[in-house]
Amino acid sequence: MSAEVWGRVRRRAAAEGPAAARIAVTVVAAWQTALWLGADQPPVFAAIVPLVALRSDPAAAFSTSLERVGGVVAGVLLGIVVLQWLRPSTAALALVVSLGLALGMVLRAGASLDVQIAASSLLVLANPSPDAYALDRMWETAAGAAVTVLLAPLLWPPSPRRAMAVSVRECRLRLTRALAGTVQVLGTGPAAAGDNLDLVLRETRAVRRAGDEARDAERALRFNPLRRRDREEIRGLARRLRLARDLCAGVEALAEEVAAFAGRNDLAADVARARRDLPGLAAATVRAVDETLAGGSARTEVAAARSAFAAYAAAVRQPVAVALRQPFRRLLDSLDGLDTPSRPPV
Repeated sequence: MSAEVWGRVRRRAAAEGPAAARIAVTVVAAWQTALWLGADQPPVFAAIVPLVALRSDPAAAFSTSLERVGGVVAGVLLGIVVLQWLRPSTAALALVVSLGLALGMVLRAGASLDVQIAASSLLVLANPSPDAYALDRMWETAAGAAVTVLLAPLLWPPSPRRAMAVSVRECRLRLTRALAGTVQVLGTGPAAAGDNLDLVLRETRAVRRAGDEARDAERALRFNPLRRRDREEIRGLARRLRLARDLCAGVEALAEEVAAFAGRNDLAADVARARRDLPGLAAATVRAVDETLAGGSARTEVAAARSAFAAYAAAVRQPVAVALRQPFRRLLDSLDGLDTPSRPPV
């Protein structure tokens, strides 16, 4: 194994090893708990719960465990009812799966379709004694869910602070790269401007997703008392992620304007002048965005970007220049809305 491959393996093990270990330990604990409670068959359902429930934060583990318990109960009951009328057959299979998926659209704890109801009802069809199967599997699943919810915050708990710090750095890179790249394609052909717009939209989608996930990280603190000491830092990181999400609108608007002016021969002279004068404003704004999201005091950088904006507005008054400077106004207004001195740097 080469050094490069070995390095990737070690990095992956370091990143994912704790998560794998906490799942393995929780699976064993759930299995053993079900045995202590009197399971007369291998308590597979109790062990399955941690495999499907444990996620990146304790809040997700809690909600997914509840979803699985509800799905198993509903699925088992559905399977029993169907077997009262039909013998195990293709018709029974089609009915159970259809009804299970239909119920999964309504009885769910998360945002996605719950397939657990259909899966549990299928297992009932494969069991020769569905009544005993239902009772055993319901309490085994409940035991597995209880163990998962209790252990998830305690066993190598994922750090919202560390994950959010990485997310902030990625958002800084995405936004500054999108902003600088858009200015570079100003005045080029429609193909280059269109490709840049597609790239910018991909970058901003990722940033918006990170901003939305910040709410989940803050919520996870309520389920993990070991992370209470990180509360203030996590709130500061969440504010920066929300700011990054707000900045997306200005970055997208600039890319859309540049794409709209691409190939306009009637505006070629105005676009050429903007291409000459706009990079100064763009560079100052990039520095302000980067420093603000980095967590330091960005007052100097924001003030410099404001001065560059005023100079550009005074020097270039054509309609093209007016349209191109509006996204920068939105960006700077968003930056002014964050209280910079109170944030820990990343």
